[in-house]
Amino acid sequence: MSDLQTVADRVEIEALRGEFADAAMMHDLARLSLLFTPDGALRMPNVPVEFVSREEIREGVERLQEQLEFFVQTTHPGTIHLDDDTATGRAYIQELVRASDGRQGMNFAIYHDSYLRTGDGWKFTERVFEVRYLDTTPLAGSAPSPAEAPVHPPGGSRSSAEGLLG
Repeated sequence: MSDLQTVADRVEIEALRGEFADAAMMHDLARLSLLFTPDGALRMPNVPVEFVSREEIREGVERLQEQLEFFVQTTHPGTIHLDDDTATGRAYIQELVRASDGRQGMNFAIYHDSYLRTGDGWKFTERVFEVRYLDTTPLAGSAPSPAEAPVHPPGGSRSSAEGLLG
């Protein structure tokens, strides 16, 4: 494998991990499920849930998200080990969650991943979520209501400070 191919593979796998977080945050579960191979698996032992197949992943994550008031997940780069058309890696995660029943907290976790190069690009064959730190202290903040969301003028932009301050 050429050095250029190695760089391209790493960029594509990192983009796959970013797509997962974006699809989860945007509640685009059809897109999220297509990031896996048809027989791919999403395992979260601490929840505890295990979904095997794109359909189970889509339906299972939908059931989980229906229980949430809000969910924020950020992904941080981890390792990627390439082996021709397969790869393994880890992505580091931080989440803020508040469930409709009042449970809430923050966690730091790791996704232990397996990937496969397919005709449609790199896909997850497995993601295993491992929580490394959990804080169930009540969260001080909240999700803004739609009326509080920053409004950007058509064709214009506002700085982050303007959005926060008015």
